[in-house]
Amino acid sequence: MTLSARFINGSRFQVTEFILMGLPGIHSWQHWLSLPLALLYFAAISANLLIFITIWKEPKLHQPMYQFLSILSIVDIGLATTIMPRILAIFWFDAKTIGLPECFAQMYAIHAVLGMESGIFLCMAIDRYMAICQPLHYFTIVTDTFVFKISAFMVLRNGLAVIPVPLLAAQRDYCSSNEIEHCLCSNLAVTSLACDNRRPNSICELILALLLMGGDLTMIILSYALIFWSVLKLNSAEAASKALSTCSSHLILIFFFYTVIVVLFVTHLAERKYPLIPVLFNVLHNIIPPALNPLVYAFRTQDLRLGFQKLFLPVKNSKCVQIR
Repeated sequence: MTLSARFINGSRFQVTEFILMGLPGIHSWQHWLSLPLALLYFAAISANLLIFITIWKEPKLHQPMYQFLSILSIVDIGLATTIMPRILAIFWFDAKTIGLPECFAQMYAIHAVLGMESGIFLCMAIDRYMAICQPLHYFTIVTDTFVFKISAFMVLRNGLAVIPVPLLAAQRDYCSSNEIEHCLCSNLAVTSLACDNRRPNSICELILALLLMGGDLTMIILSYALIFWSVLKLNSAEAASKALSTCSSHLILIFFFYTVIVVLFVTHLAERKYPLIPVLFNVLHNIIPPALNPLVYAFRTQDLRLGFQKLFLPVKNSKCVQIR
């Protein structure tokens, strides 16, 4: 028993703080992973800030599709920041101790921001559906007010819906070990230390996953099924190709985001035999999408690339305009 527990009733210990041990099985050399993780974190923060600033400063990009992308950039920054400062502190400064309130707060933030990421993907799918399947009504329905309202709804939905996760975790009785074989306060890793029944926590997380991410994924699939059906009815191959090209970046990110969630779920089944794999996947799922999303959009969206050029080369662009 570590020092972070107190003796009560003459016979039991009650945990007052947790110890985040890091990556299972490689504690002695896990600090070597801090460099690639720090580089990924820096790339995620800088690239998403660049996209947000570019969309904000370039009037041509003040369209719903890019407004949702700017919101996704902010959510990505939040997703990476919920875990990376703590992980780097563990690897660099051996700051493994975390208080219970801070641990449950991180648990809440992880679930809330992951849900927001899924919700913004759904918003982007709805935007593409309206643009391709309902083009005559697009500009009257998908307005700045619509973007604000649906984005605010996603923030409130996920901010409120995941509150039971940390509340239920806080109600568990942690009376034995306080060492968490993880880099972050995930619901499974924390509640697995509980002395009492953690079944309510598992049921709650499963229901939320099915209702939030499962519901979002179902609506996204339905939206794109309708989009593909509409595209197939187009007589022009060029028009069909142009319509699908506006969706390609979004589809790549959606495929990666939800595929990693499925892989993460499957690897948890093998956790006892290979404990490192699910923990590593859990960390990477919170840092790779924020670093990957800007790259996909930057490489595949011409308007965004032109926005970057105007942001970094404003003088050169203005001279070109004068010559023309």
